[in-house]
Amino acid sequence: MDIKIDTEYITLGALLKWLNLVGTGGEAKSLIQSGEVLVNGEVCTMRGKKLRPKDKVEFAGQIYMIV
Repeated sequence: MDIKIDTEYITLGALLKWLNLVGTGGEAKSLIQSGEVLVNGEVCTMRGKKLRPKDKVEFAGQIYMIV
């Protein structure tokens, strides 16, 4: 699924909240720190990771491409 952003970047935690995959920032932090989220094919444990166009996020069997 393509995710269009109009800014230079979006943080990983903000993306999960924006997609309604989590309800709160704390929930996003917990999922990210437990290693359940991949960024560009690698586990990412940084909630503040800056995602830019062409980055790929994988979570719960879904793939999200930042465009």
